[in-house]
Amino acid sequence: MLVKYWMTSDPVTVTPDTSVMKASQLMKENNVRRLPVIDEKGALAGIVSDRDLKEASPSKATTLDVHELYYLLSELKVKDIMSRKVITIRPNDTVEKAAVMMLEHKITGLPVTEDGKVVGILSQGDVFRVLTSITGVYRGGVQFTLNLEDRPGSIKEVADVIRKHGGRMVSILTSYEMCEEGCRNVYIRIADMADDKLKALVDELEGNFTVVQVSNDQLSDI
Repeated sequence: MLVKYWMTSDPVTVTPDTSVMKASQLMKENNVRRLPVIDEKGALAGIVSDRDLKEASPSKATTLDVHELYYLLSELKVKDIMSRKVITIRPNDTVEKAAVMMLEHKITGLPVTEDGKVVGILSQGDVFRVLTSITGVYRGGVQFTLNLEDRPGSIKEVADVIRKHGGRMVSILTSYEMCEEGCRNVYIRIADMADDKLKALVDELEGNFTVVQVSNDQLSDI
């Protein structure tokens, strides 16, 4: 899953001399929470977020009248409030790496740069889109969570049982979190199947493996 396939290309940008008022307007019009700041050579100079704008705006308890507020915000420039140390990602990096960077730095978006130029932006929402894609949740069906021995062939044994009952696998994910040494949690989503066939499949899986959970996501309830 490469960043270049999931990022927003040609993102909305501002220059250091863009007014804070204009930056705020651009965020609202384009429904974004951060704007890369580009210098006269097209290189990334910083980033400004909706939080930066809120912190720069006068308190609601201010004694300034509306004209004074308008003047203040029109005079304040992006360069006065932007973050100059920007954490970036490259188009050919993985979305997984980007997600780790967001978690470690507690940020919700990353400018995507190539040769010093901004070519896109990857947001937390884009990472969520990747998650829903690789899990196949929009395809419906049932997800099995199994605790399997961490050895070659353990997943194939489960897959053979699923195929035996006519099941079609949509996605397979594994994790070593929240499980004992020598084991791993395996998440297998299958396409919808008839209730009687599904029951027979569940019965055999539970009889031969440690089935932690069987989940049927009803997206129509969301």
